[in-house]
Amino acid sequence: MSFDFFIPCPRGLEAALAAELTDIAANRLNGAAFTPGAQVPGGVHFRGGWPAGMAVNLHSRIASRVLLKIAERPYRNEQDIYALALEQRWEQWFSANETLRVDTTAIKSPLRSLEFATLRVKDAVCDRLRDVSGARPSVDTAYPDVRVFVFLTATECTLYLDTSGEPLFKRGWRLDKGAAPLRENLAAGILRLTGWTPDVPLYDPMCGSGTFLAEATQVALDIAPGVERRFGFEKLRQYDVSAWQALKSAAIDAKRAARGGKKHLQIYGSDISGDMLEKARANFERAGFDSIPLKQLDARGMTPPAAGPGILVANPPYGERIEVRGRGPRGEVRTRERDSRDDTFHRAHADAPDAEFFQALGDALKQRFTGWHAFVLTSDRKLPGQLRLRESAKTPLFNGALECRLFRFDLIAGSVRQRPAGDTNAAS
Repeated sequence: MSFDFFIPCPRGLEAALAAELTDIAANRLNGAAFTPGAQVPGGVHFRGGWPAGMAVNLHSRIASRVLLKIAERPYRNEQDIYALALEQRWEQWFSANETLRVDTTAIKSPLRSLEFATLRVKDAVCDRLRDVSGARPSVDTAYPDVRVFVFLTATECTLYLDTSGEPLFKRGWRLDKGAAPLRENLAAGILRLTGWTPDVPLYDPMCGSGTFLAEATQVALDIAPGVERRFGFEKLRQYDVSAWQALKSAAIDAKRAARGGKKHLQIYGSDISGDMLEKARANFERAGFDSIPLKQLDARGMTPPAAGPGILVANPPYGERIEVRGRGPRGEVRTRERDSRDDTFHRAHADAPDAEFFQALGDALKQRFTGWHAFVLTSDRKLPGQLRLRESAKTPLFNGALECRLFRFDLIAGSVRQRPAGDTNAAS
């Protein structure tokens, strides 16, 4: 039996996700039914059976969730939405013993209150289960067993059942230390956009807790991103248990083989903060592989970690401050000030912004990384001017709700023209 699925992802990564889904179908499903669908802003549609939905949950590095389409119909008001939800045979998927959460998102919906629409769907699901079983499920907004998603356009209401549970960027290996500056699925999507493959050197000079590095290493070792976590479909009726056991066993075997192997990887990282590097090493261990080469180093003092050219990827702290303590030459290790509110790290030079830092960073790229391709994610569209580098490409991406650009710099000898001093203008 086939179902219609919708796979949301960070905006800007739809094409990358579609390509990844094609790879999963070719390499993980052993001929199981899988029909790719349309790319739309914020996600990709596809049609397939339970094995396809479970394989995407287990193996997709870019998806945010895997949503199973239940119903779709035009609506005019909240009563129409209630009626649509009441008609669905929710008892086929879960019982009143499971806890429930309903979420609603909308684009150009005429409804005045999405909260009221959410409440009406919750009422309809509970009323349906009460009518068929005599009991109503309890609501749990924090850790529900079952999640129902409602998507509203100006005229259409679509009901989805979540098969993922926790968002898929929560791989299960990151130590929970507060808000992460870069989600794992965005990092994985950026790696795909760079064109990096495991035979090419990869270097992150501001690696923080190691998100780019961990994602790249799991790609190189063929460790499934969801191998250490549970999924929402495990609480649903009708899912294919035997197919899931086969998928999960293969993923566990691959992780064991990666841990026991001695494959040489050209993946490197550095960061100014020794504390962050310790977190990175702990994350790598939890992710299923030995620690990769890390150095405590100010990014302005970076040098290529490999003999041949490769790909440099960085997510510098943007829209924030760098706390620099003490004085010293460029390349000297300095500390970062922890912000107790969210456990992220902030950068600042006294009163001036980061002009000096980024100018020195650009000089390091021009002088030492000839032949490399550098990719920098930032919300600051003036970054190329601050680096005094001419970008060869820029891709709009969203880090959560924050609109960013992924700038590409091709550091080819004789082709990188330095901007005039004081020129900080860059294309948006």
